[in-house]
Amino acid sequence: MAAETTPTIVAKDLWVGYGTEWVLKGVDLTLTAGQEPVGIIGPSGTGKTTLVNTLLGSIKPQQGTVTYQGHAVAKLGRGDKKKFAGSVRHVSQYGVPTHDPRLTVDKYLSNALKDARKAGRTHPTTIPGLLDFVALSPAFSTRTLITMSGGERQRLALAHALATRPDIILLDEPLTAIDPGLRSEVLRRLKGLAADLGIGILFVSHDLEAVDRLCDQVYILAEGNFVASGGLSEILATSDHPVVADLASAAPHTAQRLR
Repeated sequence: MAAETTPTIVAKDLWVGYGTEWVLKGVDLTLTAGQEPVGIIGPSGTGKTTLVNTLLGSIKPQQGTVTYQGHAVAKLGRGDKKKFAGSVRHVSQYGVPTHDPRLTVDKYLSNALKDARKAGRTHPTTIPGLLDFVALSPAFSTRTLITMSGGERQRLALAHALATRPDIILLDEPLTAIDPGLRSEVLRRLKGLAADLGIGILFVSHDLEAVDRLCDQVYILAEGNFVASGGLSEILATSDHPVVADLASAAPHTAQRLR
């Protein structure tokens, strides 16, 4: 993979469908390390997760391209895939795996730090430091993943993703099981860390409050493409698209504050 000064993902004219139904219809998006966090909001079933999986290369678009450092993500060789996996991290709403009842937090994060070293992405991060960042006590290091709550596993998944000090992190509804007050604190910490370390963030959610806390630039995904973009308060004040109205009606207090 050719080196560039700033790691960048570029999606151009993405068309992705299942059967005869198009889910994405010509989506364009650029994500760059160091840029302000970008948010994507849309109702369930609108293609948000499909877009994330296409950016990761696990879904190949029928038309259009996704490139990282100028190379097609879906066609990376084995070595470049390892570099990509360390540089671009993904956290979903499902948190961390629980299929191995013996897997502990310490082992899970140790494996991530080991992968970071193998990929040449070492940095002075410790397991207690990672846990502290996501508001988990150091005592959690001896816990098995299967004994943790959904919200605890979601925070652990974020710590795991940050272990490689990624250039870009893709967050797909990553904090849905967390108490709103704690969610706000984790988002505050994440925004500060991203600014300090130059991490580009894509935050995909239906939660207006969470997106507003993290992201200055927001896209509304509907009907297979972005139907509005800008600051969230600007979108709510100026867009007359029915999906924007539906999102606002689902979170009236947040929408009223932003307007």
